Amino acid sequence: MSGGIAAYRSLDIIRLFREQGAVVTVAATDSALEFVTPLSFQALSGEPIHNSLSNPTTPDGMDHIHLARQADLFVIAPATANLLAKMAAGLADDLVSTLLLAFDGPVLVAPAMNTNMWNHPATRRNVTQLKADGCHFVGPAKGLLACGEEGAGRLAPVDEIVEEARTILTPKSLAGRRLLITAGPTHEALDPVRFIANSSSGKMGWSLCRAARRAGADVVLVHGPVSLPSIPGVESHPVTSAQEMFETTLSLWHQSKDRPGCDGAILTAAVGDYRPVTPQTDKIKKNPDQTEISLTLTTNPDILATLASQGAGKVVVGFAAETGDALNRGVEKMARKGCDLLVINDLLEPGAGFGTDTNRVTLLNRKGEMTPWPLLSKEEVGEQLIQTVATLIQERAK
Repeated sequence: MSGGIAAYRSLDIIRLFREQGAVVTVAATDSALEFVTPLSFQALSGEPIHNSLSNPTTPDGMDHIHLARQADLFVIAPATANLLAKMAAGLADDLVSTLLLAFDGPVLVAPAMNTNMWNHPATRRNVTQLKADGCHFVGPAKGLLACGEEGAGRLAPVDEIVEEARTILTPKSLAGRRLLITAGPTHEALDPVRFIANSSSGKMGWSLCRAARRAGADVVLVHGPVSLPSIPGVESHPVTSAQEMFETTLSLWHQSKDRPGCDGAILTAAVGDYRPVTPQTDKIKKNPDQTEISLTLTTNPDILATLASQGAGKVVVGFAAETGDALNRGVEKMARKGCDLLVINDLLEPGAGFGTDTNRVTLLNRKGEMTPWPLLSKEEVGEQLIQTVATLIQERAK
């Protein structure tokens, strides 16, 4: 990291990397250590901090060579205008800039500086050169800066930096593929203010989107009403009702003159099976003399069965969220739907309900084979399922 007020946010980056299993080694410029103490970096990383070109504790004193050989990825966060200029010119006058010349792996740059500095022609030239050299960039974000000005120059959100790092390091098993994912609940209107819905949070679908994007897929997300942040790099289509989700999903599934079709679909959305036949145009008023009311419902279109029937050569994966006898019901559902894989989970099992950060699933294939997975985070389920789908897509392409 280099020296700027955003250096304090590097502590959160280190923490999040370590939470996700990474080993983090910190190399900092002298100016970076004026903003954050070496002890803070060392405490959070669990590793010694590196700041000097000569280190007598290593056998030959050449820290820049040893550190460069150990790393899978360099993340420069924050990257100041000064460091960008050094990198573009190939200068090596301190440990950080020397490491960058000695390292032959991927480099992710997260700039942070004043807006005028970011927009300066010299900085723009340096960024263009670094991108041509193969450096990856994330940010900067727009907003209020420490100097009081507003504009581009804020360090990108910490989770975006870590996500981009994971994307760079993930093998691109879905490169050149387009994957359609549905997520969240649907809302079926009763009147202008009330609706029938379920408790799906969309977290499983979001995890799959991130995993698919890391694997190089062109990800298209169709989601119902959720309270989750958008995913950078994912084409998102928000909908409300099951009918809207059906129409949007079907239009994206097939190739048109405006867009390519999809190679596969993973349908995690908890789609309402029924909707009111005639939603009321005015709010339904409570009648003190009426203790009961009746609703007439009709079935919604079956998105999973439709895509499976219109997906020759494509891979279609469904989800079956059940509440008891989940496996047998999953077998029956797969027979009806005709999909390639069905992910079965019992919502009543601990850690496997709507809104949780974990899931316990069983994978069912067309041969009737069941593979139970242990309790995993939804991120881990997403990664494993994307690997399985990537293998199926590759096999279909042979």
